[in-house]
Amino acid sequence: MSFHPVFVTFWEKVVESIHNGTFAKLTLAKTIGDTELKNIYVRPVLDGDTTFKMSLIARYKTEEIESFHSLENIFSVLAPYMNNPFLTALLFTTTNDVSFKLNKKRVGSIIEQAPTFKNPSDVIIEMQTKGII
Repeated sequence: MSFHPVFVTFWEKVVESIHNGTFAKLTLAKTIGDTELKNIYVRPVLDGDTTFKMSLIARYKTEEIESFHSLENIFSVLAPYMNNPFLTALLFTTTNDVSFKLNKKRVGSIIEQAPTFKNPSDVIIEMQTKGII
């Protein structure tokens, strides 16, 4: 059974949190074994006054590499990292924390918990002020 449909459902929650203005951050974590790539952090950024992008910071053992992607394209950038090497994706919003997890059989599940963050990302607040979202 593929975990991909469950990850798509998780990603819909990511997009919804951005559009609702509740997004705080997104992290891919819990690697399989000892890997060079340790974490991936995703945050919104404004390029100029109104151009919205997603910053992807890949944290390796010895360096960090930042790249920028549109909201439409970042799913296709992140999806291949699930199950290779990451088992968990964590979405932090102001309404709840949403975790996508792969078990030992690589079956995906989504778990919702109380929110860790009280405020959305600063960029989300700025986008709301400017009427972008």
